[in-house]
Amino acid sequence: MALVKVKVWDGWVRAGHWLLAGLIGLSWWSAETGRMELHLTSGYLILSYLLFRLAWGFLGSETARFRQFLRSPLAALGHLGHLFRREPDREIGHNAAGGWMVLALLAVLLAQAGSGLFADDDILTRGPLAGFVSGETSYFLTTLHGWTFNLILALVGLHVAVVLLYALAKRQDLVRPMVTGSKRLPEGSIAPRLAPLWLGLLLACASGGIVWWISTLG
Repeated sequence: MALVKVKVWDGWVRAGHWLLAGLIGLSWWSAETGRMELHLTSGYLILSYLLFRLAWGFLGSETARFRQFLRSPLAALGHLGHLFRREPDREIGHNAAGGWMVLALLAVLLAQAGSGLFADDDILTRGPLAGFVSGETSYFLTTLHGWTFNLILALVGLHVAVVLLYALAKRQDLVRPMVTGSKRLPEGSIAPRLAPLWLGLLLACASGGIVWWISTLG
């Protein structure tokens, strides 16, 4: 079967993927070492990216749009049923199971970043929105902020394990396309529509502006 190079991921998706991975590590390290100003900054950057990614999921490139990669749970289960079948990669973007993993990670990260805005450790660090809720609510969200990080670690571990499994069992490299943006797909595969650079810049500025405004409320 002849294979051709097809551009499937835009720069915003690729940069965001690796930036998010680094920021999750930075958030953990800064919390563990008591560098809470850095922890807050990392959290604001994560939230800015998440807002951007939500908007990009509706307005961005074809492979980034939720409607393109979110399929039924049955389709995801059907895809997992072929997990150990060695076959060429035919997916233009996320596969049916991968789409649900993206949604799960975004949801948990939003819960993590959102709860952090209301968190209060009663010592040094207080989220900018902690004063807008009761002490009981802030305490609950502070606790949730800690719990959700463990869930993030579990999902990230599962994600890495599946990527390795694809490489070993299916001989499909999912990492290189997230670096280069291109996949080698069967001849005749139609390249997805990629959104213009100006739209990404506009949404990135809007997302960063919203989070900056939230940070000033405390």
